[in-house]
Amino acid sequence: MKAHVHVMLKPGVLDPQGKAIGNALASLGFAGIGEVRQGKVIEIDLQETDVARAKAAVAEMCKQLLANTVIETYSVEITP
Repeated sequence: MKAHVHVMLKPGVLDPQGKAIGNALASLGFAGIGEVRQGKVIEIDLQETDVARAKAAVAEMCKQLLANTVIETYSVEITP
């Protein structure tokens, strides 16, 4: 099984890297760009065969290490 974890800054948390990306896109001539937010994707190979247990395990990984839940949100996708 494979888990994809998407981690993003919570709304309202300043995102200087997203701002820099937005400014760079504008300087390259891309028009109509609104707010840009950046995040990260973490891919994990799992040996677990039960989707519910896999999702619960990855959620615990996020709470303990992968995401700073004070300023970040995360979502978990499990694929066989």
